[in-house]
Amino acid sequence: MGELAWSVRGGIGTIVLNRPESRNAFTFEMIREWERLLREARTDDDVRVLVLTGSGDKAFCSGVDLSSISNAHPNLTPLQRKAQLHDDIHRVALALEDLDKPIIASINGVAVGAGLDMALMCDMRIMSTSARVSEGYVKVGLTPGDGGAYYLPRIVGTAKALELLLTGDFIDAEEALRIGLVNRIAAPEALADETTRWARQIADHAPITVRMIKRATYQSANTDLRTALDLISSHFAVVAATEDAAEALQAMKDKRTPQYKGR
Repeated sequence: MGELAWSVRGGIGTIVLNRPESRNAFTFEMIREWERLLREARTDDDVRVLVLTGSGDKAFCSGVDLSSISNAHPNLTPLQRKAQLHDDIHRVALALEDLDKPIIASINGVAVGAGLDMALMCDMRIMSTSARVSEGYVKVGLTPGDGGAYYLPRIVGTAKALELLLTGDFIDAEEALRIGLVNRIAAPEALADETTRWARQIADHAPITVRMIKRATYQSANTDLRTALDLISSHFAVVAATEDAAEALQAMKDKRTPQYKGR
Protein backbone atom coordinates (compact mmCIF):
# COMPACT_ATOMS: atom_id res chain seq x y z
CA MET A 1 0.00 0.00 0.00
CA GLY A 2 1.44 3.36 -1.05
CA GLU A 3 0.95 6.75 0.57
CA LEU A 4 -2.40 7.03 -1.23
CA ALA A 5 -4.25 3.73 -1.53
CA TRP A 6 -7.12 3.09 -3.96
CA SER A 7 -9.53 0.18 -4.16
CA VAL A 8 -12.91 -0.57 -5.75
CA ARG A 9 -15.28 -3.16 -4.32
CA GLY A 10 -18.93 -3.59 -5.22
CA GLY A 11 -19.29 -0.13 -6.74
CA ILE A 12 -17.56 1.65 -3.84
CA GLY A 13 -14.23 3.31 -4.58
CA THR A 14 -12.11 4.04 -1.51
CA ILE A 15 -9.20 6.46 -1.18
CA VAL A 16 -7.05 5.96 1.93
CA LEU A 17 -4.52 8.57 3.06
CA ASN A 18 -1.80 6.19 4.17
CA ARG A 19 0.82 8.06 6.17
CA PRO A 20 -0.16 7.22 9.73
CA GLU A 21 3.33 8.04 11.01
CA SER A 22 2.73 11.62 9.80
CA ARG A 23 -0.89 11.77 10.92
CA ASN A 24 -1.85 11.26 7.25
CA ALA A 25 -0.49 14.66 6.19
CA PHE A 26 -0.51 14.90 2.41
CA THR A 27 2.32 15.77 0.04
CA PHE A 28 2.21 17.40 -3.37
CA GLU A 29 2.82 14.00 -4.97
CA MET A 30 -0.23 12.62 -3.15
CA ILE A 31 -2.32 15.57 -4.34
CA ARG A 32 -1.49 14.85 -7.97
CA GLU A 33 -2.35 11.16 -7.57
CA TRP A 34 -5.50 12.07 -5.65
CA GLU A 35 -6.65 14.31 -8.50
CA ARG A 36 -5.89 11.60 -11.05
CA LEU A 37 -7.97 9.03 -9.17
CA LEU A 38 -10.92 11.42 -8.93
CA ARG A 39 -10.74 12.24 -12.64
CA GLU A 40 -10.66 8.56 -13.55
CA ALA A 41 -13.46 7.67 -11.11
CA ARG A 42 -15.69 10.19 -12.85
CA THR A 43 -15.87 8.05 -15.99
CA ASP A 44 -15.40 4.61 -14.42
CA ASP A 45 -18.75 2.80 -14.43
CA ASP A 46 -17.47 0.39 -11.78
CA VAL A 47 -17.37 3.30 -9.30
CA ARG A 48 -20.76 4.47 -8.09
CA VAL A 49 -19.82 6.01 -4.72
CA LEU A 50 -16.48 7.14 -3.30
CA VAL A 51 -15.19 7.07 0.28
CA LEU A 52 -12.26 9.10 1.61
CA THR A 53 -10.63 8.09 4.89
CA GLY A 54 -7.31 7.98 6.71
CA SER A 55 -5.12 5.09 7.78
CA GLY A 56 -5.06 4.06 11.43
CA ASP A 57 -7.23 5.36 14.24
CA LYS A 58 -5.36 8.51 15.25
CA ALA A 59 -5.83 10.89 12.34
CA PHE A 60 -7.99 11.42 9.29
CA CYS A 61 -5.63 14.09 7.97
CA SER A 62 -3.46 16.70 9.64
CA GLY A 63 -3.28 18.81 6.50
CA VAL A 64 -0.34 19.40 4.22
CA ASP A 65 3.08 18.00 5.09
CA LEU A 66 4.77 21.12 6.48
CA SER A 67 8.15 20.08 5.13
CA SER A 68 6.86 20.74 1.62
CA ILE A 69 4.64 23.78 2.09
CA SER A 70 5.63 27.43 1.81
CA ASN A 71 6.20 28.11 5.52
CA ALA A 72 9.17 25.74 5.36
CA HIS A 73 10.65 27.89 2.56
CA PRO A 74 10.77 31.50 3.81
CA ASN A 75 12.38 32.84 0.63
CA LEU A 76 9.39 32.08 -1.60
CA THR A 77 7.65 35.10 -3.10
CA PRO A 78 3.94 35.71 -2.50
CA LEU A 79 3.21 34.55 -6.07
CA GLN A 80 5.13 31.32 -5.47
CA ARG A 81 3.20 30.72 -2.26
CA LYS A 82 -0.08 31.33 -4.09
CA ALA A 83 0.94 28.88 -6.82
CA GLN A 84 1.58 26.14 -4.24
CA LEU A 85 -2.05 26.39 -3.22
CA HIS A 86 -3.80 27.27 -6.46
CA ASP A 87 -1.79 25.12 -8.86
CA ASP A 88 -1.21 22.12 -6.61
CA ILE A 89 -3.27 21.69 -3.44
CA HIS A 90 -6.49 23.04 -4.96
CA ARG A 91 -6.44 20.30 -7.62
CA VAL A 92 -8.52 18.04 -5.36
CA ALA A 93 -11.26 20.62 -4.76
CA LEU A 94 -11.58 21.33 -8.47
CA ALA A 95 -11.64 17.63 -9.37
CA LEU A 96 -14.37 17.06 -6.79
CA GLU A 97 -16.43 19.91 -8.24
CA ASP A 98 -16.41 18.03 -11.56
CA LEU A 99 -17.36 14.70 -9.97
CA ASP A 100 -21.08 13.95 -10.03
CA LYS A 101 -20.77 10.75 -8.02
CA PRO A 102 -21.35 10.99 -4.26
CA ILE A 103 -18.29 11.04 -2.02
CA ILE A 104 -18.35 10.35 1.72
CA ALA A 105 -15.59 11.44 4.10
CA SER A 106 -15.11 8.87 6.86
CA ILE A 107 -13.36 10.90 9.56
CA ASN A 108 -11.52 8.24 11.55
CA GLY A 109 -9.38 10.57 13.65
CA VAL A 110 -8.15 14.13 14.05
CA ALA A 111 -8.72 16.44 11.07
CA VAL A 112 -6.98 19.81 11.19
CA GLY A 113 -6.69 22.75 8.80
CA ALA A 114 -6.48 21.54 5.22
CA GLY A 115 -7.20 18.05 6.55
CA LEU A 116 -10.62 19.22 7.70
CA ASP A 117 -11.09 21.15 4.45
CA MET A 118 -10.58 17.89 2.53
CA ALA A 119 -13.48 16.39 4.48
CA LEU A 120 -15.65 19.49 4.00
CA MET A 121 -15.29 19.35 0.21
CA CYS A 122 -16.84 15.87 0.20
CA ASP A 123 -20.62 15.63 -0.15
CA MET A 124 -21.29 13.92 3.18
CA ARG A 125 -19.37 13.05 6.35
CA ILE A 126 -19.40 10.36 9.03
CA MET A 127 -17.17 10.80 12.08
CA SER A 128 -15.71 8.54 14.75
CA THR A 129 -16.78 9.43 18.27
CA SER A 130 -13.10 9.49 19.22
CA ALA A 131 -12.19 12.04 16.53
CA ARG A 132 -11.86 15.81 16.82
CA VAL A 133 -11.71 18.47 14.13
CA SER A 134 -10.43 22.04 13.89
CA GLU A 135 -9.83 24.62 11.19
CA GLY A 136 -6.77 25.71 13.15
CA TYR A 137 -5.28 28.10 10.58
CA VAL A 138 -5.75 31.19 12.74
CA LYS A 139 -3.53 29.71 15.47
CA VAL A 140 -0.56 29.67 13.10
CA GLY A 141 -1.32 33.10 11.63
CA LEU A 142 -2.76 31.88 8.34
CA THR A 143 -6.04 32.16 6.45
CA PRO A 144 -7.93 28.96 5.52
CA GLY A 145 -5.96 27.71 2.52
CA ASP A 146 -7.98 24.85 1.05
CA GLY A 147 -11.55 26.05 0.82
CA GLY A 148 -12.57 26.18 4.48
CA ALA A 149 -13.93 29.71 4.12
CA TYR A 150 -16.01 28.52 1.16
CA TYR A 151 -17.33 25.15 2.35
CA LEU A 152 -17.81 25.69 6.08
CA PRO A 153 -20.38 28.55 5.89
CA ARG A 154 -22.39 26.54 3.36
CA ILE A 155 -22.48 23.58 5.72
CA VAL A 156 -22.96 25.10 9.19
CA GLY A 157 -23.97 28.70 8.44
CA THR A 158 -21.90 31.89 8.41
CA ALA A 159 -21.94 32.70 12.13
CA LYS A 160 -20.90 29.22 13.27
CA ALA A 161 -18.31 28.99 10.51
CA LEU A 162 -16.75 32.27 11.60
CA GLU A 163 -16.67 31.06 15.19
CA LEU A 164 -14.75 27.93 14.19
CA LEU A 165 -12.49 29.77 11.76
CA LEU A 166 -11.66 32.67 14.10
CA THR A 167 -11.06 30.60 17.25
CA GLY A 168 -9.44 27.53 15.75
CA ASP A 169 -11.18 25.52 18.49
CA PHE A 170 -11.43 21.75 18.29
CA ILE A 171 -14.90 20.22 18.38
CA ASP A 172 -15.81 16.61 19.05
CA ALA A 173 -18.12 14.30 17.11
CA GLU A 174 -21.23 15.13 19.14
CA GLU A 175 -20.82 18.86 18.52
CA ALA A 176 -19.98 18.27 14.85
CA LEU A 177 -23.22 16.32 14.50
CA ARG A 178 -25.23 18.94 16.40
CA ILE A 179 -24.15 21.80 14.14
CA GLY A 180 -24.53 19.77 10.96
CA LEU A 181 -20.84 19.55 10.09
CA VAL A 182 -21.20 15.77 9.86
CA ASN A 183 -24.22 13.66 8.88
CA ARG A 184 -23.54 10.71 11.18
CA ILE A 185 -21.25 9.53 13.96
CA ALA A 186 -20.11 6.04 14.89
CA ALA A 187 -18.00 4.31 17.52
CA PRO A 188 -14.37 3.89 16.39
CA GLU A 189 -14.69 0.13 16.05
CA ALA A 190 -17.89 0.49 13.98
CA LEU A 191 -16.87 3.40 11.74
CA ALA A 192 -15.60 1.37 8.79
CA ASP A 193 -18.65 -0.89 8.72
CA GLU A 194 -21.07 2.02 9.12
CA THR A 195 -19.33 3.90 6.33
CA THR A 196 -19.53 0.90 4.01
CA ARG A 197 -23.18 0.29 4.90
CA TRP A 198 -24.05 3.91 4.09
CA ALA A 199 -22.06 3.89 0.84
CA ARG A 200 -23.65 0.57 -0.13
CA GLN A 201 -27.14 1.99 0.44
CA ILE A 202 -26.38 4.72 -2.10
CA ALA A 203 -24.46 2.50 -4.54
CA ASP A 204 -27.37 0.07 -4.74
CA HIS A 205 -29.61 2.72 -6.35
CA ALA A 206 -29.70 3.39 -10.10
CA PRO A 207 -26.34 5.09 -10.81
CA ILE A 208 -27.61 7.58 -13.40
CA THR A 209 -30.36 8.68 -11.02
CA VAL A 210 -27.89 9.12 -8.16
CA ARG A 211 -25.58 11.23 -10.29
CA MET A 212 -28.44 13.38 -11.57
CA ILE A 213 -29.72 13.97 -8.04
CA LYS A 214 -26.29 15.15 -6.89
CA ARG A 215 -25.90 17.35 -9.97
CA ALA A 216 -29.36 18.89 -9.56
CA THR A 217 -28.81 19.56 -5.85
CA TYR A 218 -25.64 21.58 -6.42
CA GLN A 219 -27.03 23.32 -9.49
CA SER A 220 -30.16 24.32 -7.59
CA ALA A 221 -28.13 25.74 -4.71
CA ASN A 222 -26.41 28.15 -7.10
CA THR A 223 -29.31 29.44 -9.16
CA ASP A 224 -32.83 30.89 -8.99
CA LEU A 225 -36.04 28.87 -8.71
CA ARG A 226 -37.13 29.15 -12.33
CA THR A 227 -33.75 28.02 -13.63
CA ALA A 228 -33.61 25.19 -11.10
CA LEU A 229 -37.05 23.93 -12.11
CA ASP A 230 -36.14 24.16 -15.78
CA LEU A 231 -32.95 22.15 -15.16
CA ILE A 232 -34.69 19.48 -13.09
CA SER A 233 -37.38 19.00 -15.74
CA SER A 234 -34.60 18.16 -18.20
CA HIS A 235 -32.85 15.84 -15.76
CA PHE A 236 -36.16 14.14 -14.94
CA ALA A 237 -36.94 13.56 -18.61
CA VAL A 238 -33.51 12.01 -19.23
CA VAL A 239 -33.67 9.74 -16.17
CA ALA A 240 -37.24 8.64 -16.87
CA ALA A 241 -36.15 7.35 -20.27
CA THR A 242 -33.39 5.08 -18.90
CA GLU A 243 -33.59 1.30 -18.67
CA ASP A 244 -32.88 1.54 -14.96
CA ALA A 245 -35.95 3.72 -14.36
CA ALA A 246 -38.12 1.11 -16.08
CA GLU A 247 -36.41 -1.61 -14.04
CA ALA A 248 -37.08 0.26 -10.79
CA LEU A 249 -40.80 0.49 -11.53
CA GLN A 250 -41.04 -3.12 -12.64
CA ALA A 251 -39.15 -4.36 -9.59
CA MET A 252 -41.53 -2.41 -7.36
CA LYS A 253 -44.50 -4.08 -9.07
CA ASP A 254 -42.85 -7.49 -8.81
CA LYS A 255 -41.84 -6.89 -5.18
CA ARG A 256 -38.22 -7.81 -5.89
CA THR A 257 -34.82 -6.14 -5.69
CA PRO A 258 -34.07 -4.16 -8.87
CA GLN A 259 -31.06 -5.09 -10.98
CA TYR A 260 -29.53 -1.88 -12.31
CA LYS A 261 -27.20 -1.75 -15.31
CA GLY A 262 -26.35 1.94 -15.38
CA ARG A 263 -28.22 2.68 -18.57
